[in-house]
Parts: sequence; structure tokens; C-alpha cells
Amino acid sequence: MPETAPEERVDGPDPGLDRLNKLPAEELRARLAQCLNVDRWVGALASEAPFPDRAALLASADGHARSITADEVAAALARHPRIGEKATGGGTESAWSRGEQSAFASDADDASARVQRIFAHAQREYEDRFGQIYLVCASGRSSRELLADLVGRLSNDRDTELNVVGDELRKIAGLRLVKLLEDV
Repeated sequence: MPETAPEERVDGPDPGLDRLNKLPAEELRARLAQCLNVDRWVGALASEAPFPDRAALLASADGHARSITADEVAAALARHPRIGEKATGGGTESAWSRGEQSAFASDADDASARVQRIFAHAQREYEDRFGQIYLVCASGRSSRELLADLVGRLSNDRDTELNVVGDELRKIAGLRLVKLLEDV
């Protein structure tokens, strides 16, 4: 069964959605771009505002993200730091990225340090093979889990990997959209 957008159920009034629905068009587009910086996705989602409820917003975002093209994947990757590198800047998107990678960064024992060294080597191998950074929805995953994922993906062909990266971007966008609703 394919993964879907994060399900966020809110019983009663939804202040985050209410605030999002009241944003001026340009600010709404800017906030959505923090979740997934793909112009077509941002435009399609923004054109559907105001959203009747959180579930409709998340389902629409997920649906639009499923059609990300290879060129859009490449453009979106430019905004993501490598796993293990801290996002720079003080903006919302950088703060979210640091939080998403916090489990990887906090593994500090000797075994985890060894895993992180192996991971760095595998990440360089990935970049040589695919010509892009390794991107994964890292939220809540340990360095060992991420290493296993990375090593497994090294056997993908280019087209398969582009599809996997697009799916990872979709997952990240869904998580960030929920964060956006909490932060608006």
C-alpha cells in the first residue's frame, strides 16, 4: 500500500488552518515553498485556498507532490542540506531541516560515530553515482536506519532513484506542511 500524506486530525476549530487560509496570496506561496520549493506544486496548492479542512489540504498537497518531475526534483534538492550537515540560516526552513535531522546528529556514541563515518563515505559514493545529494525523509530515523536506506538505494538505476527522491520530497513536504500549520 503506498504511503500517503501525514494524517493530522483536528477536532473542532483549526487555528493553524484558519491563519493559513487568511494569508495574502504571496505570503501563502512563500510559506508553501518552505515545505516544497517546486513552483508548480506551490502554485497548484495555493490556487486551491482557502482549504475546507486540514485533511483536504494534506491530501491535495500529497496528490500534487506525486507528479513531481525529474527537473523539479533537481531544483528542490538545491535547497536541502546533506544528511549530517546542519542547515545554515535562521529561517523556518533551516530550523525545520535541523529538527528533521536531529536524531542523526544526536547519535554520539562510538558505534554511531563509526556509522556516521561509513555513512559519509556511502554518501560520497551516492553523489558520484547519481550526481545529486542523497535525500531522505530523516525525521525520527536513526543513523543506522539512514545508512541501511542509503546503501540499499545505491543499487537503484537513475530513473528508479529519481522516483524514490521524489517520494522522499513528498514525505518531507507533508511533514513540513503540518509544521507550517502549527507555526502559522
